[in-house]
Amino acid sequence: MKHLIACILFLSLLTGCAANQAQSGAGLGGLIGATVGALTFKNKISGAAIGAGVGAAVGYMVGNEMDKGDRTRVAHVLENAPSEEPVYWDNPDRHVRYRAVPHPPRRRHGRIERDVTLRATMPDGRHETVHARAYRQPDGTWRLVR
Repeated sequence: MKHLIACILFLSLLTGCAANQAQSGAGLGGLIGATVGALTFKNKISGAAIGAGVGAAVGYMVGNEMDKGDRTRVAHVLENAPSEEPVYWDNPDRHVRYRAVPHPPRRRHGRIERDVTLRATMPDGRHETVHARAYRQPDGTWRLVR
């Protein structure tokens, strides 16, 4: 039982440090799955391990779907927004307000690249700023790299 409690605490720490919804979903799903598995199986450790695995997988899938909307918006900004003009949007699932400022595209290493500055305003009022770079792939879509 001590190992189960340590595992649950560790998973809750991972959830708080997640960089995106997919990671948060995996951590939270693993935490919930471990708890449910430990409470429903006769063998508590096996139940917690199975529940954590299933919960993490399901949580990751749900969180990844929530992130897709933001990735689609950033791709739209990179493709259509004029340089240095901010674009705003809200993520209703996360209650986060975004501001994206695309910078002029340039040719570098044989490909077209464009930087974008993203600022997220969290529900508690905190701001997080990310400077990202994207390059145009052969199929015409943008791929974000950091």
